[in-house]
Amino acid sequence: MSAPKDSGKRFVQTTVEVEGRTETRVVELPAFEPAPWGADAPLAIVGTSPPRVDAREKVTGRARYTADVVRPGMLYAVIVRSPIAKGTVTSLDLEIARGMPGVRGVMGPGDAPAATRLFRRDISYAGQSIAAVCAERLLDAERAARSIAESLIIAPAPHAVTAEEALANDAPRVRDTGNATEPDVVTRGDVAHGLTMADVTLTREYRTPVALHSALEPHGAVCEWNGDQLTVWESTQGIFRVRSDVAKALGVAQSQVRVIKDYMGGGFGAKNSAGAHTYTAALFARALGAPVRCINDRRGEQTDTGNRPATIQKVTIAATRDGRLTALALDAIIPLGIAGWEGGPAQIFHELYSCPNVRTSETMVYINAGGMQAFRGPGYVEGAFALEGAMNAMARALQMDPVIFRQKNLATLDERTGRAFSGNRLGECYTEGMKRFGWPSTVHRSPSGVARVKRGLGVAAQTWPTGGGPPSYANVRINSDGSVDVLAGTQDLGTGSRTILAQIAAEALGARLDSVRTVIGDTERLPYTGNSWGSMTTPSVGPAVRMAAEEAKSHLLDAAAQMLDVPVERLGARDSQVLLDGVPARSFSDLCRALGSVQIVGHGSRGPNPELAVVTVGAQFAEVEVDVETGVVKVRRIVAVHDAGRIINPALAESQLHGGIIQGIGYALFEERHIDPATGMTLNANLHDYKVPTMADIPAIDASFLPGADPAANHVGARGIAEPPIIPTAPAIAAAVADALGVEVCALPLTPWRVLGALAE
Repeated sequence: MSAPKDSGKRFVQTTVEVEGRTETRVVELPAFEPAPWGADAPLAIVGTSPPRVDAREKVTGRARYTADVVRPGMLYAVIVRSPIAKGTVTSLDLEIARGMPGVRGVMGPGDAPAATRLFRRDISYAGQSIAAVCAERLLDAERAARSIAESLIIAPAPHAVTAEEALANDAPRVRDTGNATEPDVVTRGDVAHGLTMADVTLTREYRTPVALHSALEPHGAVCEWNGDQLTVWESTQGIFRVRSDVAKALGVAQSQVRVIKDYMGGGFGAKNSAGAHTYTAALFARALGAPVRCINDRRGEQTDTGNRPATIQKVTIAATRDGRLTALALDAIIPLGIAGWEGGPAQIFHELYSCPNVRTSETMVYINAGGMQAFRGPGYVEGAFALEGAMNAMARALQMDPVIFRQKNLATLDERTGRAFSGNRLGECYTEGMKRFGWPSTVHRSPSGVARVKRGLGVAAQTWPTGGGPPSYANVRINSDGSVDVLAGTQDLGTGSRTILAQIAAEALGARLDSVRTVIGDTERLPYTGNSWGSMTTPSVGPAVRMAAEEAKSHLLDAAAQMLDVPVERLGARDSQVLLDGVPARSFSDLCRALGSVQIVGHGSRGPNPELAVVTVGAQFAEVEVDVETGVVKVRRIVAVHDAGRIINPALAESQLHGGIIQGIGYALFEERHIDPATGMTLNANLHDYKVPTMADIPAIDASFLPGADPAANHVGARGIAEPPIIPTAPAIAAAVADALGVEVCALPLTPWRVLGALAE
């Protein structure tokens, strides 16, 4: 262990990258910093693949999701939503609903605090909440909600549901502040000069669709008041953020709100804050003095919980004949919906490749549709399709292997900020991926022959900031029987956080893994950690857990030294045994029983980030078959190799790769929101018409990580891995389709009609 470098300051500022945004945060310096676990650290538990610690609960059905929460006297709430994109509610009859069997409460315009933005008369998008009903049975609430919907009269107003409509000269006003932001332009070097230095210059326009999160578990909350204390059971990626949102919207102190999240059936970025369902349940519960459950139906889930926004990206790429990039330019239009945080596809253009001259321009456009939310790798997924499409087009123009072209332009530092990397082995990812895939390392020329089914190969790469960061706190408690509790107010989205944190604690403490329990998901009883977003959980919470475990071990060994009457320097710990000169001397359980009610607790926190760029990088290779008569694309196999520092649990990490790749296949081939231009209503707001991959669509996937660790990133040596695997999948598949056909398809998804349209041009 070592003290912080600057012991004269307790609070310092540090830079944290979240979902492509850079934030400056204040952090309390940890009391000490454990020595980093380097690549050669002798670890026995970290780096292995024990089963998930919650596997038994999940496979036996005992795992409790929000929809499984049942409270005595619980009522059910249903939200009534707008069927059109824009207008004003002129009439709705709430009295019929109030008189229906089982109905206990009704809310409409003017009945909710303004901060909740619920039940307004002015309509900005189809799916917006207009009213809500609470009843003794869900069926009663649904019937009453239908009666309100049938009575609803909305005076329609002109709307815009595409970027083109919103930017037209005679466009209706979507928001009072205007339909578009000023372009956000970021430049380094001189793109005009870079174009003059090039031997080959290409320009392409790429389009990506609106994608819907489509988590199996919809957004939902159960709320219960006990006096002035509110408990919220919520399916969320951020329990402390939900607490803050609810307290602010309802005008109560954060100490009056407790948020609990046990198990979760998917989030993907859309469940980062409180929503209409949360506020509806909380308001009804307070008014009626009974617990209330409000869980979105599928239409509400697909229209009013966020999305990955569409993009229109015009890309200009320039290179010398020997394959050196001289300029990259992006002009992007991003229709966010009615709202959204302003992050787009530009950042990956500044980060993935070495290029002296880069200019990006992003224009955010507001339209009358549901607002965007973060969606696994936001911005980078959309940007990668355009950037990697342009890179592959340039490789074809140069008659150069696309991998060799990329290798010639490897970034050796983060050229956006000028920072050195804590580690970046993208070149090794290409090499290992080529070997595993059997990449032919030849120029892919236009296909020949008259075969109906044509085969193609493609490649794409990714980068994603994965350093995590503070603030995150954790406690490790050794109980009187020698068992161990890891306490952290984080969330497990299904990624395996419980298991990961237990492994880190067991390793650092010298305990058996089966004696360690991870307790998470409760704002009242656990120390603060941030949202589980931006691939941040392991690199943010893992170091705090390790520090807490190291401190608990230090206290335990101090006690053992006194009991054994030996210097503490002679003691160690392994397999829940205290070691004397490397030999078991006393078990944790015996030692703790001897201590009686003395509690051993270690406290940990995440320290400031290094002044380095911490990224996860990777390369993916795809093989496809394309039927040129039907336009159907079939992905045959994907090989993925990523560099993410230390892998705590290889089985769970590989599962993250598979999940991201499968979502990337959906984005490449199937997923696309369709809106009725006349009403603004989403036409495929269900899991029947909104197509996602099924087992029949999943190819052979060979997914792996480079071995090693990144001790410069944090003392655990781990980076985030949740989002990187989705980023290169769609562009790799699109490259393989272009290789098969000899023509590019520059819009996603690669549906049969788009493929046939490209062939017909």
